[in-house]
Amino acid sequence: MNARYFPVPDRHMRRVYVITGGAQGIGQACAERFAQEGAQVMIADRDPRGADVAETIGAAFHQTDMSDPAQVRALAAATVARFGRIDIWHNNAFAAVFKPIHEQTLEEFDQITGVGIRGYWMGAKVAVEQMRAQGGKGVIVNTASVQSFVGEKGFSAYQATKGAVLALTRSLALDHAPDIRAVAIAPGLIATDAVKGIPEDVMAEVIASIPAGRAADPKEVAALTAFIASDEADYMSGTAVILDGAYLAIG
Repeated sequence: MNARYFPVPDRHMRRVYVITGGAQGIGQACAERFAQEGAQVMIADRDPRGADVAETIGAAFHQTDMSDPAQVRALAAATVARFGRIDIWHNNAFAAVFKPIHEQTLEEFDQITGVGIRGYWMGAKVAVEQMRAQGGKGVIVNTASVQSFVGEKGFSAYQATKGAVLALTRSLALDHAPDIRAVAIAPGLIATDAVKGIPEDVMAEVIASIPAGRAADPKEVAALTAFIASDEADYMSGTAVILDGAYLAIG
């Protein structure tokens, strides 16, 4: 492991962390980081490869479609049955298509918002219910995006979900303060499998627009998330933390 990404031993010891969309990318990196910091980790994903990730890091896996409220409830129930509680719930799953709005279908819109709005809302709901039942303390992390703040061509439905994530985070923080915190993370370009299919010339143009001159490693997002969910960040709630290599600073 690169020395830049140093886990804090036992920081999340005895805590139960649920990560949706945990089979790859940001979600996988977060699952690995929390396991390294002592958490009991439940990985949720539609992709059955999440089971392989779970086995590697000593976590549990529950195959889940976050657009289905019944499956989200089943995920929460499976987590409590396995670990006894939920301390940190991380809404991270997403769906997206790259098309201008006149080419997107209603079915695609429903799929994207079903995961990115209804799924996040339902995830937060079952998490809050469980946290209140077990004593009221907890943290909800929602993965937003730099696209929560600026427009980009071809992502109308996806960007609608990421704008909604910010509003949901603020509302959760107010509804359940001071015991349950809610924080959004807003990554910029992250070097995941999802961006590997981007043509080299297009990627070069994107990188040129980022003052840091590179994409972030998913482990950088995981390190930020582990801090946000920790007691060190106990005063942080109702806000978004941006990790974008100064992309939004350009204006």
